[in-house]
Amino acid sequence: MIFYETGGTQRLPRTIGMSLAKELIFSARVLDGQEAKAVGLISHVLEQNQEGDAAYRKALDLAREFLPQGPVAMRVAKLAINQGMEVDLVTGLAIEEACYAQTIPTKDRLEGLLAFKEKRSPRYKGE
Repeated sequence: MIFYETGGTQRLPRTIGMSLAKELIFSARVLDGQEAKAVGLISHVLEQNQEGDAAYRKALDLAREFLPQGPVAMRVAKLAINQGMEVDLVTGLAIEEACYAQTIPTKDRLEGLLAFKEKRSPRYKGE
């Protein structure tokens, strides 16, 4: 068996469910990339490129995808996800609501609404 002192017996069931977590922990089975993606442990499986930086390039692609999003909303979404995963659903929803409330008075929120109305991309400033 594995996972003691690293939090695996607590984190893995929350990620992939209790039944599969028990199976993996009790068997000490190691998953390959495709299996890990199939059970939700990872988001992407990549073939390595000739330069040896496929994962780095994918990370840059994701960063470019995140970059246009509002920094205030990104910050509170991250907070809501991270804190919400540590508590029950009702408490998590309350955390989400509190985080959303922080975006209401921001200039970025108004910019997002205006951009939607004008059918253009928003220009967020983190304010």
